[in-house]
Amino acid sequence: MYVNGEIVKRRDAVHVDDIRDLVLHLVADAPPPNWLRIDQSRAIQRVVALLIPGILPSFLDLPPLPTSATSNPNLPIAIPLPELSPSSSDWSIPLPFIASTFSHACPTRAPGDQTRMYSVLSAFFQGPVSGDEKKKRIQARIASERAFDKDPSLYLMTLPQMIENDYPIPSYMADVFEKPPGWVETPQPAVESILLLPTERQRSNIYAIDCEMCMTEDGKELTRVCMIDYVSGIVIYDQLVKPSKPVIDYLTRWSGITAETLASATTTLPQVQSHLMNILSPPNAPTSILVGHSLESDLKALKIAHPRCIDTALIYHHPRGRPLKPGLAWLTRKWAGREIQTRGEGGHDPEEDARACIDLLKLKVGNGAGFGEFKTDYESIFERMGRAAGRKGGGGPGSLRSAVVDHGNPAVMHGSRATTCVACADDREVVEGVLQVVPSHDFVFGRFTGLADVLGWVTPKASNDAPTAISATANPSSPSPADLASAQQTLNTQLQTLYAALPARTALVIFTGHSDPRRMSALNARKSAFDSAIKSGKTAEDIDKADWWTAADGRELEEEVAKAKRGLLFLGVK
Repeated sequence: MYVNGEIVKRRDAVHVDDIRDLVLHLVADAPPPNWLRIDQSRAIQRVVALLIPGILPSFLDLPPLPTSATSNPNLPIAIPLPELSPSSSDWSIPLPFIASTFSHACPTRAPGDQTRMYSVLSAFFQGPVSGDEKKKRIQARIASERAFDKDPSLYLMTLPQMIENDYPIPSYMADVFEKPPGWVETPQPAVESILLLPTERQRSNIYAIDCEMCMTEDGKELTRVCMIDYVSGIVIYDQLVKPSKPVIDYLTRWSGITAETLASATTTLPQVQSHLMNILSPPNAPTSILVGHSLESDLKALKIAHPRCIDTALIYHHPRGRPLKPGLAWLTRKWAGREIQTRGEGGHDPEEDARACIDLLKLKVGNGAGFGEFKTDYESIFERMGRAAGRKGGGGPGSLRSAVVDHGNPAVMHGSRATTCVACADDREVVEGVLQVVPSHDFVFGRFTGLADVLGWVTPKASNDAPTAISATANPSSPSPADLASAQQTLNTQLQTLYAALPARTALVIFTGHSDPRRMSALNARKSAFDSAIKSGKTAEDIDKADWWTAADGRELEEEVAKAKRGLLFLGVK
């Protein structure tokens, strides 16, 4: 039951991290939430959490959220029971399963600030560590700093970290990466021969590396690579690379490469690989260490699998915690006190970026492992579950089993620390995957995107190479009534099927995460374009007046962000 007396005291709606903490209370040993009363919570055998963006209040015949200053918009809303139409076998609302299964819809709020909505998935799957756990981590860090002193190898990535961050893995480390044609891997050194070397020669050389790519008909291909020695700061390799296929987009805004720049390039990728192998695997010496920012992208461009890597995107923290990764320009400004990547449309300079990685690693080594981190440390929801005792049979830490069933490849994203991950191509496979893992897992997460897709909410993820194109002027269009009705009916049937197969005493948590984000995204894209133009040196007079960003636009953006953050939560136990 909802504790309305506590919800009334809240300044805003239940947050996504409140939903995460509820799950941890039901599954693990986290304290109970104050906004909900759960009688005999230990009798709940398992928890299934479903993220389903696109379920709107109108689909359940709910009234709009009150806007009056005297009404509280955060109180749970009673859901009217669905009725069959007298003239047909149709229900009175599009999602009768939810209306007949849950008594209330609780308003929720997605994370974010005034001008942006943050990732709902990150907020759900990542949470701050407890005080006791933080003390343990600090003690372990101090011990490791004493042991390693000022050795940069302290920050080498572990094999699980490399797998989690989608690094190409050499075959002798693990059988998880199959090298496609054209790939090479750094050979495994003979440990015995290295131990025979003088002590001063047993240390690995360290090099910072950065690559730039252009777009060809085969996708992104390497067009420049720069490598700098960590100790001396000398550029030991800086080479333009001729792609194997004609360039269709130089991506100059990010790569800094132009047709004129690349016209003189004759070096091929195999020649680059051969040269780098001599540096990475020197004769009668240990394997070199590579430093970079999101280094997996550079290794994929080079088509090299390398075992010894340091990633500045991981040894430094994003201010909002993992799994978010900080940008190199932001890190350099924040911790090294200087600006990089200021050439605007001229693109990045790989030497500049590689030097920034060296500076950041030297700062880390000089100041200790805690440098560049933030006071609030975050951990995965699955790490938290891993420390808890099992709910049934008195199992110890590590006995809880968790599963993530999601579109794409959740094993390299939010599900990387779950016991089981099931990759799906559509919502039908999500239903099948959830039904498959529920009997053998204590916690199961699944995500349905079919309804949001029909509503037009799902857009390709923006990247530096290909930012999402969103119209900043046109209002989002609505799907045809037939398409929307079909998607609603499909979702309703899928939920009925899933619920019918759930074992008794399963807690079912359904949350929508957010509302329509399209207008917010369009305004943010327009604001970003205007800010970039100003940073590149343009004045307001140089920019088309239709593309200006005004105070009125700022107010509209804040309103659209507030709307987009609204979501709904449905709770029940079968």
